[in-house]
Amino acid sequence: MLRLQNVESGYGESRVLRGVNLEVLPGQVTCLMGRNGVGKTTLMKTLMGLLRTRAGSVHWNGRELASLEPAKRAKAGIGYVPQGREIFPQLTVKENLLLGLEMSMSGVRTFPEDVLEMFPVLASMYGRQGGDLSGGQQQQLAFARALASRPGLLLLDEPTEGIQPSIVEDIRRVILKLKAQGTISILLVEQSIDFVRSAADYIYVMDKGVMTLQGTPHDLDMSQFEYHLSV
Repeated sequence: MLRLQNVESGYGESRVLRGVNLEVLPGQVTCLMGRNGVGKTTLMKTLMGLLRTRAGSVHWNGRELASLEPAKRAKAGIGYVPQGREIFPQLTVKENLLLGLEMSMSGVRTFPEDVLEMFPVLASMYGRQGGDLSGGQQQQLAFARALASRPGLLLLDEPTEGIQPSIVEDIRRVILKLKAQGTISILLVEQSIDFVRSAADYIYVMDKGVMTLQGTPHDLDMSQFEYHLSV
């Protein structure tokens, strides 16, 4: 289980996260929503150690992570698909995928077949450079790379942003499959209300670096929900 308690973080002298509390339960999909610029990506970067936790605690499976560097958090079982994908454009698809195994604790160096089955288009593109792929294909590549190490927690930062509807559906299908397997917890940053309501077990809404609303998709007051997401 992931638990954040009174977490503060930001950039330089700017404080973005202001006492954030959040939980991601085992095997569940937890969604984080909010308008642009409210701190969602800052939270994800703080969870991965790319930004320093200035105050509060970050516990993953009972272990305090706040002082750990990103590589050690990945080794602890956290996978990350950042906003913008951040694949290596000069490396081939296969090379990008194999990099995901570097964080694996098992020592296995063969890419897992069940992950490739979730993203079948990638197997036919092994020799192509990552930079030659479409945006949607790059997103699938980043997603598959993150799953290669068999993480217990997967952080997805707006995985459907700017990609075609058919690939959005592919990503939804993969998230629902992972959810059904019950072996991985997912924290998903997403803007689409329909996507979130179809996938989420629990939803948090952020505004100005604090959580302003939370609940299950069925329990949330939709008028308040839409108000906090309106531009």
